[in-house]
Amino acid sequence: MTRFTRAGAVVGALTLAASLALTGCGDEQKKPEFVGGTSSADAGGTPGSSAPSAPTPSAPSGPTLTLSPADGTKDRPVSTEISAKLPDGGKVSAVTLTADGGGSVEGKLRTDGSAWVPSAPLKFGTRYTATLTANGSDGTSSQGTSSFTTMAKPKSTIGSGLYLFDDKSYGVAMPVVTEFHPGIPKKDRAAVQKRMFVRTDPPQPGAWHWVDNGTQAYYRAPEYWKPGTTITVRIALAGMPLSNGKYGDIDRKATAKIGRSFEMKVDNANKKMTVYENGALVRTIPVSLGKKSTPSSSGTMVVMEKKEATTFDTRDDPNPANRYVTDIQFAQRLTWGGEYIHAAPWSEHVQGRQNVSHGCVNVSTANARWLFEKTRIGDPITVKGTERKIAAGNGWTAWSLSWSAFIKGSALPVPSGGAGPAL
Repeated sequence: MTRFTRAGAVVGALTLAASLALTGCGDEQKKPEFVGGTSSADAGGTPGSSAPSAPTPSAPSGPTLTLSPADGTKDRPVSTEISAKLPDGGKVSAVTLTADGGGSVEGKLRTDGSAWVPSAPLKFGTRYTATLTANGSDGTSSQGTSSFTTMAKPKSTIGSGLYLFDDKSYGVAMPVVTEFHPGIPKKDRAAVQKRMFVRTDPPQPGAWHWVDNGTQAYYRAPEYWKPGTTITVRIALAGMPLSNGKYGDIDRKATAKIGRSFEMKVDNANKKMTVYENGALVRTIPVSLGKKSTPSSSGTMVVMEKKEATTFDTRDDPNPANRYVTDIQFAQRLTWGGEYIHAAPWSEHVQGRQNVSHGCVNVSTANARWLFEKTRIGDPITVKGTERKIAAGNGWTAWSLSWSAFIKGSALPVPSGGAGPAL
């Protein structure tokens, strides 16, 4: 078992809301008509004038809009969303946003209609004009316009990362993994989570779960992803202000595919790994797990990294008995703490019978090569019956919890069965 320091990361953007009450064009009353030089509003008329005409009915009134950002607002974050406060029954039907000296900005309404989200961060130090159209429950419509200016580029930003890459194919247990340095303060997590968008095709419900210190958040479904699923992710935090005085640094995006189902299950009772591809048992492999002084972790983990050849160097371990330098073949990382599946020719004679490793899953060189050629990042491995459980955050531990326990780590309420698309 060896140690590992996780790489740094990227993200950011928050929306603050100000409001301005605007009267839609449908609310404007017609001016009184004049007949023969006399106002028809003068009930008595004037001697010698024509009889007053009947008042013209006013146009139907649309919903009154309260826009955010308010007109004239300055120093808005580049993560600003466009919204309006509407009477009951009113819905936003269209939003346009244009930058001074530039073209229109693309964006989408949230599925609940609460705001319109630009598809990319706005530019720093730029004036924008938003026009919002809303429909009332009675079929009338109103329009409001607001201009605002974004803030200058902030000096202090967080680091963030997204462990998902375009055009890659992953295993069915691949969580969407985000990482933050420093961690996101608890008071900010709900706002940050609202800016972390995930879409799946075919649609599958899902939810976010925050690791206690806020340095990682995982997104997964109640069950493993369906093979062939496309996952589209946007971590839209660029310029988002946080309570610790920092801002998100960049938006991250990725569209990836989920491949075939490939699962590994290890039982310490018989010291065997059973391997399933698309639900069918394809191989049974003898293993040697961690000895009692350095036990393997029980729980569901996923393959995070693959190295055909590497060197394990544990000379910094405080226990002299655990210090070694060894060349390793066909290594597949399962935890940040240094648990791997790997070839261990030195323990082949006890594999299937005795645990002698420092916490890794030892297999023969032939079986290690076969597994290495078959697995993808995100393939699950479940280990049971060892002396310790996997620690939360020691690897991509999204699947080490039941669904009911997992959703308790969300910063926002999770509907029954999981959340749908965010946009």
